Amino acid sequence: MIGQRIKELRRGKGYSISKLALLAGVSKSYLSYIERGLRNNPSLDFLSRIAEPLDTTVDFLLNEQVKTLFQDTNIDEEWKILLNKAIDNGMTKEDFLTLQNFIEFKNWKIQNS
Repeated sequence: MIGQRIKELRRGKGYSISKLALLAGVSKSYLSYIERGLRNNPSLDFLSRIAEPLDTTVDFLLNEQVKTLFQDTNIDEEWKILLNKAIDNGMTKEDFLTLQNFIEFKNWKIQNS
């Protein structure tokens, strides 16, 4: 879990939640929610702010989460390739959600015509 990874790195640096939040310029309460697993999808902006004072990278923070996504689900190989290609081409979670919302709207419109 990403929150656990952040917590371990923070403790390894000897930082309190307050100290890391101050160094990263993020909300102490939001950081606490992430660490406790009450929020599970921090933005890339948040992760990049946290990564710097922890002397790590966003990739490192996300690595375990991405591996878990592919290992714990029944995503076939074609989906993995498509997802990786989209990410490599710069697609963000927000882009994906926008596309998903468009498809839902399109399907709704077809059903209600």
